Amino acid sequence: MKANRKWMRMCKVLSFAIAVVIQVYWYRFRKKTDSEWDKLWVKIGQKFRQMLFDLEGLLIKVGQMLSIRADILPSSFIQQIQDLVDHVPPSPWADIKLVLEKEWGRPIEEMLLSIETKSIASASIGEIYQGRLKDGTKVAIKVQRPIIKSIIKTDFRSLAIIVWFVRHFVPLPKGFISFKLLFEELKYVIERELDFKKEMNSINHFRQRFSSFSKLTIPEVFPELCTSRVLVMEWVDGKRITDVDFLNQCQIDRNELSQRLFRAFIPQWLEAGVFHADPHAGNVLVQANGTIVLLDFGMVGEISKKDAMNFQELFQAILMKNYSKAVGILIDLGFLLPSVNPKIIEGLLKEALSFDVGQLKNMDLFAVKKEMNDIVKSLPIHVPTRFIFLGRSVVTIEGMIRTINPDKEILEIAKPVFMDWFKESNLNKWTLVLNWIDAQPFFQIFRSIADLLSFPQQLLKQKETLQQREFIFCMYENQKKRAFYIGAIGLIALFPSLYLQHSLTSIISAGLAGVSFVLYFISAWRQKNWLSFIDYNKDSRR
Repeated sequence: MKANRKWMRMCKVLSFAIAVVIQVYWYRFRKKTDSEWDKLWVKIGQKFRQMLFDLEGLLIKVGQMLSIRADILPSSFIQQIQDLVDHVPPSPWADIKLVLEKEWGRPIEEMLLSIETKSIASASIGEIYQGRLKDGTKVAIKVQRPIIKSIIKTDFRSLAIIVWFVRHFVPLPKGFISFKLLFEELKYVIERELDFKKEMNSINHFRQRFSSFSKLTIPEVFPELCTSRVLVMEWVDGKRITDVDFLNQCQIDRNELSQRLFRAFIPQWLEAGVFHADPHAGNVLVQANGTIVLLDFGMVGEISKKDAMNFQELFQAILMKNYSKAVGILIDLGFLLPSVNPKIIEGLLKEALSFDVGQLKNMDLFAVKKEMNDIVKSLPIHVPTRFIFLGRSVVTIEGMIRTINPDKEILEIAKPVFMDWFKESNLNKWTLVLNWIDAQPFFQIFRSIADLLSFPQQLLKQKETLQQREFIFCMYENQKKRAFYIGAIGLIALFPSLYLQHSLTSIISAGLAGVSFVLYFISAWRQKNWLSFIDYNKDSRR
C-alpha cells in the first residue's frame, strides 16, 4: 500500500471523527431538540456507512461491532449501520496466485488438480476459492488479501489517535465503556484473525468439541496445505440457515432446527473456553437433511472460568424467574453500576422476559425496541468490554432463531435445551434445586421485607452520591466551556490583528488562545482522572 494512499486513508477517518465531535459539541452548545439530534445521528450514520464501504478493510468490522452497541449509541445512528455486511470486491487473480505460490513455495499446479479463478466469497481479510486436490477432493481455499496487513496497520493507527482523543477530551459521565480496552480487544481479535494457522487450530478444536453432536458439521482442514495466509478446508455445501424458503422446501422442522442451533452455542457461551464470535448467516448453513454447518472460525473469543460460572447461574436464575438473583449476578459481572436500584432492574427483567408471544403480532416491534433501548440507556447499565464479542455472538444467534421461528418465544426454545445441557454437564444438581426454592414466593416475602426496610437509606445514599458526582462533573464541564469560549475569542481577535499588523494585539490574542488551550487541557485531564478514579472505586467494590 503506497504511502500517499495510507495518508489519504488516515485523513478520511480522522477528518470524519473530528467533524462528528465538532457537530456534537455544537448541538450541545445550541441545546438542540430531540428531533434535531435524531436527524443529526441519522446523517452521521449515513456518512459513516458510506465511508466504511469506500474504505473497506478493518473499518467494516469496526462498524459491525458498533452496530450492536445500542446501550451506548443513539438508535438513529445504529439503524444506519445495523445491516453491514463484510463483503468487498475480490482481488485480481494474478495477485491471489502470487500469494498462493509464495506461501506454498511452488507452482499451484503441483499442489492442486484445479482451482477456480473467480472467488466464491470475498471479505475484508480473506477470499474463498473453490478447488480440487490431487486426489479429486473438493476443497475451499481461503487466501488472505494481498495488502490487508498494510491496510489494517493504517486503520489501527487512525483508531489509536481517535481513542486517545476520546479518552482525553470527550467525557463519558456514565462510564459506559473503556474505549482503550475496546481498542485493545479489537486489535487482539483482528490480529489473531490475520493468522490462518490459528484459525486452523480453532477449527480442529471445535471439530473435537462437537464431534458427538448429531447433524452438526464443521469442515475438515488439510494442515499440509495451510499456512499463516492460506487455509485449505473440506468443501461443504449448504444454504443460509435463515433461508426460510429453503427450510420450507426441504420440510425442515423449524422448532427442532432452532433447538439444535441453540444447543450448539449454549456450551460456547456458558462453559469456559473459546466461542465462535462471528456466527452470521453466511457462516451458519443448513443442508437439505437439516444438518447445521458451521464455518469461519477466524474470529473467536474466550470466556474465563469465573465468568462462565456467573453466566450459568444467570441463565438458571432467568429460567427459574428468580430476577433478584439475576440482578445480583449482573452486578457481579459488571453489567450494572453500583448506583443502580436493583428493584427497578428486577421489574424490567420481569417485564421483558414474561411477555405473551401471541401479542407480538399486534405490537409495533420497532417502537417496543426503541422504548427498551431508551430505558436501557437511561439506567446505569453497560456492557463490559470483555463481553462485547460474546454479546455479538448471542445477539446474532438470537436473530437467526427469531427468523427461523418467529412465532415462538426465545425462552420457550432455550429452556429445554438448557435443561438437557445442565443434566449432561458436571454442575451440582443441588444448585438448581436451591435456586428454584429461593425463587418461590414464600421465600421472596422475607427478602422483600428486608429490602423494604433498607430501601429508604439506600435511596438517600444513592441520591447524595449522584448529586455529588453531578456537581463535580458540571464543575469540570464549566471550566472547559469557559476556556473554550476565551480561546475562541482569542483566535477571533488574532486574525484581524494580524491583518492590520497590530503586533501587541496579536501577541495578546495569541497568548489568550494559548493559555485557554492549556487550561482546557488541564481541566479535561483532571476530569479524566476523576472519572477513572470513580471507575476504579466501582471495580474495587465488585
